[in-house]
Amino acid sequence: MILLLLAMLQGAALPPATSCAALAASDPIAAEQRARSDRSASGRACLGLAFAGQSRFAEAAPAFEEAARLAELGRTGEAARFWAQAGNAWLAGEQPAKARAALDAALAAGTLDGLERGEAALDRARALVATGDTKSARSDLDLAIVDAADDPLAWLLSATLARRTGEMARARTDIAQALRRSPDDAQVQLEVGNIAAASGDEAGATAAWEAAARIAPDRPAGLSAARALTQFANNEKK
Repeated sequence: MILLLLAMLQGAALPPATSCAALAASDPIAAEQRARSDRSASGRACLGLAFAGQSRFAEAAPAFEEAARLAELGRTGEAARFWAQAGNAWLAGEQPAKARAALDAALAAGTLDGLERGEAALDRARALVATGDTKSARSDLDLAIVDAADDPLAWLLSATLARRTGEMARARTDIAQALRRSPDDAQVQLEVGNIAAASGDEAGATAAWEAAARIAPDRPAGLSAARALTQFANNEKK
């Protein structure tokens, strides 16, 4: 989503903001310095990008929200995009309730469509799961796998939610879609293993977890897969 908004700003008809947005990708500190004096919606959005580029998400999200409000006042048509970016930043900053509020505003505007709408729905689903509203998350994930069908994360999260709610047929179908799009993603392989294990397929679970551990041995998904493999090793010792 950060890169998606950067691309949109680079295509906008505001040269100063465009220059700043391009700079945010290569030198976010310099972009921050340039954007601080720009009080326009595009300037505030660029400041958000600069903060996000430095992983300062608690500062990035309010900057995007300010951009959204300015865009609403100016009727520029960009407000929903900025709200969506604010929601994404709040998620990155582990503030799911604030993310949900921003993404509610983004989707309620009715101006997002296609991939933008799908990615916003995906982010809101992530926020909803984090706040315990899995029922609403399912509706958003169903939208995301249509509008953002090429995004393996949409299928991965849909499969994970289906497994957690006991919809195993749906889980297997959706994880297959994620695997087709991103076979070298350790998170996808981890979930393939989780679903196989929940379905009683020890061989399938072992193969997938071994793949996840091999792909990302030092990352959370790979480490989780390695731990999961020990359950079968322990069973063999009994």
